[in-house]
Amino acid sequence: MGVVTTMGVCLLTTIVILGAVIGGANGDAMVSGSVFCDRCKDGQLSLFDFPLAGIKVSIACPGQDGQMKVISEETTNWIGNYVMRFDGAPDMSACRAQVFGDGQGCRVVSGPTQSLNLVFQMFDTEIYTVNHLLSQPAQPMSNCPLSSSPLPKPVTPTVPPPTNRAPAPQPPKLPPQPRLPPMPPVPFLEASACSYRMWMMPEHECYWRVLSPDLKVAFVFGPVAGQKYGNDITLRGSMSGRGDPYKTLLRESTTALLNSYNSIQFPYHPLDVVGHFNSALMGGSTRQVLMTALRFLRANSGNPGNVTCKFTTCK
Repeated sequence: MGVVTTMGVCLLTTIVILGAVIGGANGDAMVSGSVFCDRCKDGQLSLFDFPLAGIKVSIACPGQDGQMKVISEETTNWIGNYVMRFDGAPDMSACRAQVFGDGQGCRVVSGPTQSLNLVFQMFDTEIYTVNHLLSQPAQPMSNCPLSSSPLPKPVTPTVPPPTNRAPAPQPPKLPPQPRLPPMPPVPFLEASACSYRMWMMPEHECYWRVLSPDLKVAFVFGPVAGQKYGNDITLRGSMSGRGDPYKTLLRESTTALLNSYNSIQFPYHPLDVVGHFNSALMGGSTRQVLMTALRFLRANSGNPGNVTCKFTTCK
C-alpha cells in the first residue's frame, strides 16, 4: 500500500511539474492521418486498398471572410502517413484535410475532404486526427466485389405477336470443344504465408517486389527500431536474428511485412505489422515482445487456416 501511495504522489508531482513547464511555453497543435488508394472506388477502406506514399495533403481553414484557405501542406511517407504541426495551438475544429496531386497511378481528381477530430487537449497542446483520406484511380479494379445496392428493375420490351413462319434451319452440331486449362491464380489475391527461411532463399529473391532487401530497418519500421537495432541493419540482415527475443521479433516482423505485401489474404495489413512491432518495442516488456513475435510467427507459418507458401523458383 505504501508503494502504491508513493507512486501516486510521484506521478502527481510529475504531472504538476510538467504542467508548470508546459504552461510557461507556447502551445502547439499536431494533425496526423493516412492516405489510401480506393482501388474499388466504393468510398470505403478495404483489403484491396493500399497506402499512398509521396502524395500531398493540404489543411484548409476558414478565414475572416469565411472562405477556406490552405494553411499547410505535407507529403505522405512510405506507409502513407502524414504529420503537420502548428504553433500557438490554434482552434482547428472547422478545418478540413484533403488530398491533391497524383500518387502511384491512383489519380486524384477531387479527393473528398475530412474533418479534424480533436483527440487530446492539455496545457495549450492539441492533437487532431483525420479519418483515412481516400484517392481513387480513373477506373475501379476489375475484380472488386459487386455493389450491394439493388439494381434497377429491368424494363420488359413489348414483343409483337409471332407470325407463322417456316422453321429456321438448325446449324450443324459442332464437335465437342477441348477443355481449357484453368486460369492461373493472381499471385497477390492468392492466400500465401512464407517463413523467413523461404524469403532468404536466393531462388525466391524475385518476390521482394515492394521492399528491397537492402532497405534499412530504421527506414522501414521507424526511428524506434533505429534506436533499438541501429541504423545500419538491413531487412536482409534482420532475417538472420535468433536466440534473443528482440532479434526474433525483428525477424518475424520483417517476414510478416513481406508476406502482407505479397498476399492480400495475409492476416496482417502492412500498417498493422509496423504498428504492432513498434508497440512491442515501446512497451518495455519482454513478454510483450515474445507474444508479438509469436503472433507473427504463427501468421508466417500459415495459421490460422493451414495456408502454405506459394513461392516458385524465380526465372
